[in-house]
Amino acid sequence: MRRPSPLPPPPARGDAKPPEAPLPRGAEDADPHTDDETAPVIPLPVPRDDAPEETRESSANPLPDSSDAPVGWREVWRAARARRKALRAEVRRFTVRQRRRRLVWLGSAAALVVLALGTLGAAYSPLFAVEQITVSGVEQLDEAQVVAALEGQIGTPMPLVDTSAVKAALVAFPLVESYTLEARPPHELVVRIVERTPIGVVETRAGATVVDAAGVALSTSAEAPAGLPLLDIRGGVGSDAFTAAGQVMHSLPAAIRDQVTAVAAGTPNDVTLTLGGTNTQVVWGSAEESARKAVVLERIMAARPPDSVRVYDVSAPDAVVVR
Repeated sequence: MRRPSPLPPPPARGDAKPPEAPLPRGAEDADPHTDDETAPVIPLPVPRDDAPEETRESSANPLPDSSDAPVGWREVWRAARARRKALRAEVRRFTVRQRRRRLVWLGSAAALVVLALGTLGAAYSPLFAVEQITVSGVEQLDEAQVVAALEGQIGTPMPLVDTSAVKAALVAFPLVESYTLEARPPHELVVRIVERTPIGVVETRAGATVVDAAGVALSTSAEAPAGLPLLDIRGGVGSDAFTAAGQVMHSLPAAIRDQVTAVAAGTPNDVTLTLGGTNTQVVWGSAEESARKAVVLERIMAARPPDSVRVYDVSAPDAVVVR
């Protein structure tokens, strides 16, 4: 037989507790840390049937729907304005480099314009007025006379120099063939003159007239000046024969041109020169290939001087005849 277990002691007086119910089978394996209490349940208010209709609607829809609220024109205008402001801010943020480059270009252009205007203002002001006139390239002309003829330009700003007045003053000098003006800031005006080259003397009723290759009369005197050949041209200075003779004289080297004492031409194709005291004739022919004929004549004269020759015929430079 099994021995009966002893009974538990009776509880103390005043601390009597109801006996705990025995745990059901399997309860011993349950988690002792499990909380048997559950979260409290908050009941939703239920409108009564006798409550007003507004109360029942507010209880059924506690959060109002803003989409059903009326929107005024002020709210629309403010929203549109805020949207435009935000859009402009985005545009400015993404175009900052472009705007910087534009500012640089505009600043450079403005600086150039200011510089150009300042330069023009200074150039047309008395700061760059003509105070000195220099004449260059003259040999036969009197430089002092040319400067005196151009004194009207003294005090004129460089860009305002009257070229027509300068031309009118220089036309009075027949020896002036061409000229150029050069401004040397701040105050100097340079006049470069190319003088006409006389080729000979033409006998006229007024006397011996010195002419250049263009037939321009440079001076007239009673007697022919020394060192210039006498021109015997049929038809005068306006003929084709004179034009051919002028081209021939321009093509001659200086050493040979100084030996020429006379030039004769009846037509443009029979130009003849006379050299020095030996009275040696140079049959030139036409003015064609004058540069080549001058080189051939110079070589032949070096080989056979004029004092031993009566005629040099260079009308055909490939077949020169010496007699």
